[in-house]
Amino acid sequence: MTTLPARMTVIGIKEPGGPEMLVPEQRDVPKPGKGEILVKVAAAGVNRPDVRQRQGSYPPPKGAGDIPGLEIAGEVVAVGDGVTRWKLGDKVCALVVAGGYAEYCLAYEDHVLPVPPSLSMIEAAAMPETFFTVWQHLMMRCHFKSGEWVLVHGGTSGIGTTGIMLVKNFGGHVVTTAGSDEKCAAAKKLGADVTVNYKTQDFVEETKKATGGKGANVILDIVGGDYIDRNYDAAADQGRIAQISFSDGPKATANFARLMMKRLVHEGSTLRPRTVAEKAEIAAQLAEKVWPLVAAGKIKPVIDSTFPLAKAADAHARMESSAHIGKIVLTV
Repeated sequence: MTTLPARMTVIGIKEPGGPEMLVPEQRDVPKPGKGEILVKVAAAGVNRPDVRQRQGSYPPPKGAGDIPGLEIAGEVVAVGDGVTRWKLGDKVCALVVAGGYAEYCLAYEDHVLPVPPSLSMIEAAAMPETFFTVWQHLMMRCHFKSGEWVLVHGGTSGIGTTGIMLVKNFGGHVVTTAGSDEKCAAAKKLGADVTVNYKTQDFVEETKKATGGKGANVILDIVGGDYIDRNYDAAADQGRIAQISFSDGPKATANFARLMMKRLVHEGSTLRPRTVAEKAEIAAQLAEKVWPLVAAGKIKPVIDSTFPLAKAADAHARMESSAHIGKIVLTV
């Protein structure tokens, strides 16, 4: 049996505010409950919801704890009652409801996936949050099919890079938006068929041009704001629009007549408050349909940069600069 320390270093949030509010603290090492495993964290992904939690606009669900961090990779060092899928020493990555910015973190056993030999711990830690999110929207809610066109907004974000890889690996075509020629080139290298610099080009016009005037069958939107109305214009008849986030705000004026005339579906969902069973179903589908592609080297997350755990503030500053291409990861 592994001897575990009583205390661990975590990143706490001193009070809502800027990146400087992220400070190292000492906390008790948690003990796994029924159906849980304890992971010695090697790396933890940084995501926009972490930033929003630090700012005070996205509190963790009741009982989740206040330590930020939604995805981790590391080694199983303890298991709770009833755990059958994992054993001590297993190398895993996991979607967690909180607590990723720490030396040790709990995870539900059904929200855990193995780290394939093709991935480093840093790469594995960059996958759960965005792959769970994009898979549930693209496949489970928008019912994407091979041959369809998908408009992916924010193509070099964590969500965007994941969206491009999944669409291309499952037989689709991608139009994606990005804010610079450098980012457009990165998205093109990842497999996007058409890239749109939204600062100099109109994504509605470019999407219609790419699709022979028909529009996108599926749209993955992390922007919101005035993109909502423009998405209705860019969508094909019977198109499906996934509202994943609102970087430009959740309120908009839109021509809803297009929603009706085109028979569009505009859906939205947040991942963090979903039930244990719902997240387990997403994990099971990823294990069956995506992880073989990861193991074969066909899917690999794009890593922008890494920061030591104690420098989590610098990682958040990097994310808020919006200069990153791909995922930002903390090393522990």
